Amino acid sequence: MTPAHSRKNAANTRGRPFQKGNPGRPKGARNQATLAAEALLEGEVEALTRKAVELAKEGNLTALRLCLDRILPPRRERPLDMDIPVMSTAEDAVTATAAICKAVACGGLTLSEASALAGLVETFCKALELEDLEKRITTLEKREGR
Repeated sequence: MTPAHSRKNAANTRGRPFQKGNPGRPKGARNQATLAAEALLEGEVEALTRKAVELAKEGNLTALRLCLDRILPPRRERPLDMDIPVMSTAEDAVTATAAICKAVACGGLTLSEASALAGLVETFCKALELEDLEKRITTLEKREGR
């Protein structure tokens, strides 16, 4: 079955989307409307920015929001100022989890930040379990002479 016959709307298609060997628009190619808009704005960026700042100062909330979004973009992530103990044993993981809980209780971490850190501790614990399991299997195999 050819690709044209496998499509349900093949009868309604005016032609093949692309000729064989033509992958379509190259990656990184820009839309013509975007290029046209950029050409219109070229040389006007400074004046438009100045006007937006003037409108924001006059109390235009949309212009104010636009300006503030450019000055202070929404924070996605931030470096955490928290000392987490180095983990090498399961006991260290318990200590780290207690430190995370304490930081949330004191307001030093948000719940989402604490959740992400707890996920790291959980991943560490799973790695410990895997290491322990591998050691046990190796010991059993040595006992059986494999």
